[in-house]
Amino acid sequence: MSTLTAFGRLPTLNSATILLVGTNEIFQQQFAEAILKETKDLKINIHLADCLPLPPERDHIRPRIDLIVFMVNMQSKHSYSNIEASLVHVDANFFLGKVCFLATGAGRLNQISVEVNAVLKLADLYCSPVLFCELEKLICRSRSNSEK
Repeated sequence: MSTLTAFGRLPTLNSATILLVGTNEIFQQQFAEAILKETKDLKINIHLADCLPLPPERDHIRPRIDLIVFMVNMQSKHSYSNIEASLVHVDANFFLGKVCFLATGAGRLNQISVEVNAVLKLADLYCSPVLFCELEKLICRSRSNSEK
């Protein structure tokens, strides 16, 4: 069982690596494209994963991961349970400002199968912020744990 460690490698000047973890590859691609459009001053590398742990045979070439975004599709219980199972493969030091949750599809309340409170409780448990987003419209509103 491989665990992602927060400080296993040295940082690279003017660059960051973001790991997007989620079951919906289309949402991952849309979010990655939106991030890359906004960044100008630094080099952003984005890696996609369905779940954790990451394959251990690539550990020696894997870059330092600066941020993990767990993407929860609110219309899929499988997405939520996948994220829950993935969290145990992350070192506790990542939860010191290097993890956030992105909940997609929460705006269509009649279509959600994952309770908003479940995602908020998960974020509270891991002391990480939650962003609620409709990726089809690319209009996001955020809610951090401190706004409660």
